[in-house]
Amino acid sequence: MQKIAYLDGAATKAPAAAVTAPDAAERIAAILRARQHQPGALLPILHDVQDALGFVPPDAVPAIARALNLSRAEVHGVISFYHHFRDRPAGRHVLQLCRAEACQAVGADALADHAQRELGCGWHQTSADGAITLEPVYCLGQCAVGPALMAGTELHGGVTPARLDALLSVLRQDDARQASDAATANDEVSR
Repeated sequence: MQKIAYLDGAATKAPAAAVTAPDAAERIAAILRARQHQPGALLPILHDVQDALGFVPPDAVPAIARALNLSRAEVHGVISFYHHFRDRPAGRHVLQLCRAEACQAVGADALADHAQRELGCGWHQTSADGAITLEPVYCLGQCAVGPALMAGTELHGGVTPARLDALLSVLRQDDARQASDAATANDEVSR
C-alpha cells in the first residue's frame, strides 16, 4: 500500500521534488500570465510547465490553483490522473512502452516485465542510476509493428527483449560518453 502524506492540506505522494532551477518560479509565473485567462487553461499550463521544467513541481500547484481559481486538490487531481505529468524530474532518458491491445497481442506484457527487471523499477519510476524513467503509454501508432516503444523521441517497433537490452546498452554508453566529455571539459576549464 502506498503511503500518502498530507502536506499543507493537499494529499501528495511522498516525497516529491521541489523546484530546483533558480528561474523555475519565474518560468511558471510567465506561463501563468500567458495562459491563465484562456478557457480550459489548466491542461495547457501543466503541459507548458512540464515542457519548461521536465516535470510539474508540487510547489507549483498552489500558484497554478490561485491563478485559475481552483483548489490545490483539483490541480493535483489532474496531475495525478494523467500519466503524462510527472511530479519529479524524469531520468536522463524516458522509455515509453506501448500497453495497448495490439502490442499486448504480440508480446508487450513480456517486454514490460523484462524492462522492469532490467531497469529495477516499475512504471513511472526511474532506474537507480537515474538514467531511465519507465512509463506506460497507450498507443504509439505502431500497431502493425508491435510491440512498440519510444526512447526519447525515437520510435522503435518489433521490440524484443534482446533489442530492448541493446537499446538500454546504447543509452547507457551515451551517458558514459557524455559524462566523460563533461569531465574532460571541466578539467580543461580548471587548468
